[in-house]
Amino acid sequence: MMTKKQKNDIIEKFKDHPSDTGSAAVQIGLLSERINYLSEHLKNNKKDFHSRRGLLMLVNRRRSLLGYLKKNDSKKYNNILAEINTYKK
Repeated sequence: MMTKKQKNDIIEKFKDHPSDTGSAAVQIGLLSERINYLSEHLKNNKKDFHSRRGLLMLVNRRRSLLGYLKKNDSKKYNNILAEINTYKK
């Protein structure tokens, strides 16, 4: 799971203003971290179908937030996609 420090680091990376903790960009960053964690978990635990369902729900939530961001602020959308792709590796 994510520690408090990891969560704060992700919020710092994606926030728009000093008190931003819940914007679409921050939520996408946090969801991406959880998705990466669950993906690794499922590689080792192939029969954990409850976690697989949770992973699918997280992916769908991230996809809808990315769609919202793409529609309303395409520049930020492209920046976040670049950050997420470099963050995964």
